[in-house]
Amino acid sequence: MRRRSVPVALGLAVAVLVTTVPGTGAVAAPPVGSEPPVVTPADIRFRHDTLRTGHARDVGLLPEQVDRMPADLAAYLQPTPDHPGFPAYAGAVVLAAKDGVVVQHAAVGTAVKYSAVGPAPGLVGVELPADQQLPTRTDTIFDLASVSKLFTTIVTMQQVERGTVDLDAPVARYVPEFAAGGKEAVTVRMLLTHTSGLPAFTALWSRYPTPAERFAAALATPLAAGATPGTRYVYSDLGLIALGVLLERVTGRSLAALVADGITVPLGMVDTGYNPGPERRSRIAATEYQPYAGRGMVWGEVHDENAWSLGGVAGHAGVFSTAADLALLSQALLNGGEHRGRRILRPDTVRAMLVNYNAPLEQAYPESDRGLGFELNKHWYMMGLSSPVGFGHTGFTGTSLVIDPLSHSFVVLLSNRVHPDRGWGSNNVARRAVARDLAEAMPVRPRSRAAWRADPRDAATVTLTAPLRRAARGGTASFLLWYDTEPRFDNARFEVSRDGGRTWAPGRMLLRQGDRRWVSDGTVTGYGGRAWWQATVELPDQATHLRWTSTTDASSQGRGVYVDRILAVDGGGLLFQGEGGDATRLVADGWSAART
Repeated sequence: MRRRSVPVALGLAVAVLVTTVPGTGAVAAPPVGSEPPVVTPADIRFRHDTLRTGHARDVGLLPEQVDRMPADLAAYLQPTPDHPGFPAYAGAVVLAAKDGVVVQHAAVGTAVKYSAVGPAPGLVGVELPADQQLPTRTDTIFDLASVSKLFTTIVTMQQVERGTVDLDAPVARYVPEFAAGGKEAVTVRMLLTHTSGLPAFTALWSRYPTPAERFAAALATPLAAGATPGTRYVYSDLGLIALGVLLERVTGRSLAALVADGITVPLGMVDTGYNPGPERRSRIAATEYQPYAGRGMVWGEVHDENAWSLGGVAGHAGVFSTAADLALLSQALLNGGEHRGRRILRPDTVRAMLVNYNAPLEQAYPESDRGLGFELNKHWYMMGLSSPVGFGHTGFTGTSLVIDPLSHSFVVLLSNRVHPDRGWGSNNVARRAVARDLAEAMPVRPRSRAAWRADPRDAATVTLTAPLRRAARGGTASFLLWYDTEPRFDNARFEVSRDGGRTWAPGRMLLRQGDRRWVSDGTVTGYGGRAWWQATVELPDQATHLRWTSTTDASSQGRGVYVDRILAVDGGGLLFQGEGGDATRLVADGWSAART
């Protein structure tokens, strides 16, 4: 056997290993003991869908789950048990699509509601008169905050495609003054993966009097104390500000023009850009009351203080958009960089953007998973749409974009969660709700009349127990297992008891799916391939009970854990048959029948 390395894209130092049979090119079955299922950008199959409005059933979704989205969003217009004290936002818009079909597009709440906010700790919102408030509409324009970084990223990759920017070149090659403060070795790639060693933030807006001095200060900011480029992950606005300057230097054009000509105009994103004009103000959602910056209630201008002080156009923030426009961008990315025949990126470029370049840092920085610009596999807002190639981004103002290339689906959530004050809290609960709704709309179909599913609850340990008819004399247990959990934090376990359920030991599972095989010590976590696995376990002598346990942490989940077709036998015959008379003997504590 030999290993053949297939580069992902753009000559980048990433490869996917495929085992081939010499002389045939055929893919061989992995040996027993190989790794759990993986998925890489090379596995993504780009489609050429054109966005259109339709119904959930048109693309195989469960309508009742899709229909939940508006109500779930509306619930957070008031304080809730999982977001107490204040509403999560004044208004929000959600748009969800699969296979190019927009299955949900709804607005809730109020785009402009408050004129001011009282002092801490109360932070009481001062409401505008009712006739001056503006309801949220499906075409309301929102300040995207850090989702703007994706626009800077795409323009950067367009320059990489043209050969004018090298991802592994020092930023100082293009912006010489950037070398100050020990940054000579910082590369363009490090800015995109937030591994440059730069600090997260500095208050440019209050420390320097002019835009020119603020840009100069951003470029001159030294590395954080003790930082070595490429060895630590710190999410940094300063890195993206520098990247915006780099793009302007390389092209001789403004970042706003590059975004318009390279993204928004080709894709027909008519409501997207920096510094929206006064004629659009009545459609724009207000953000935060900022008297400390001399701004009052921010409405129609960028919320981020640094971006505002830089003229409204910066690499880290400043873009305004609608859910419908972001749907066009999302579909273009799912299509491998094009929509309606207008291409903004090559397919190999999109794949390269979805490689987890920070994988070596994951142990030290669990939240570091990133491609080029995009966040990857973030269950804390992607929920069941997560996978190693699931990508997206969030914005401080309450915006988020989640794209699942495996199911060819996405969900956009835009809100004004900082209206009237950021102290009212994050809107992560709502981000998770809409991502969960779309994921739950994609049915996991049992292989029998009904599978068992661990109830999707946070901070829970739930069990499904099968008492055998008699003590086993060796033999085997088999069952189907489908799992998709938050890696490391949530897991599923299979255990065996030999003393009537008083003590338990893990059961070593051989898992098979098609020509794939691997062995688990009894615990699985993370990405399960979105497939049913046939699990086989050798039973110890005197086994009396089998048990499946699902454990979750305080928040964020995948699509869950399912078990089906439970069977145990030994030389003396049947020990348990889950599809027969033993079905009623199963003890489900936090598991429910799933007939979808």
